[in-house]
Amino acid sequence: MFPRFANLIVFALLVGCAAMAAYSQSELPDASVRSSRQQREDPPLGLKEMLAKQKAERDKKDHEALLERGDEALRLTQQLENSFAEKKGLSQQDRTRLESLEKVVGKIRKELGGDDDADDAVNSVQPADEPKPSTMEEAFKYLQSTTVKLVDELKKTTRFSISAIAIQSSNTVLKLVRFLRVKK
Repeated sequence: MFPRFANLIVFALLVGCAAMAAYSQSELPDASVRSSRQQREDPPLGLKEMLAKQKAERDKKDHEALLERGDEALRLTQQLENSFAEKKGLSQQDRTRLESLEKVVGKIRKELGGDDDADDAVNSVQPADEPKPSTMEEAFKYLQSTTVKLVDELKKTTRFSISAIAIQSSNTVLKLVRFLRVKK
């Protein structure tokens, strides 16, 4: 009777082990389903979140830098206008400020996604409100008002948006700066 009982216990243990082995294999991911290529393409969720967070921070810093450039352009424009009001001409320092203003506004336009369409025959239609100065006094007045308009538009934007009016204003500021540089 004892050997029979032992056989029954051994048989029950074997059935139990086989059942546990089958159960544990069904919970493991099947290696044939996920290829090694697919594992390399999918970074861990924590990495994706970290990269998204870094991109958001970088975009925020870029937008803040854009706003700072707008403030710098406004400061340079005010300095130029004040200097011209005093001297009725441009000094060498004023010419340097004009070059700085052109660089700053050029960077703003580039960051907004705009380009120089002044030479493009297709875009030769100018907006109705674009200033056409005939004197340096008018040019400085238009430069100031257009730069204020540009900075106001930049402040309305977010890091997720692009303003066509800001691009157009930056193009106008650049045209006025070039006019003033040539006018002497």
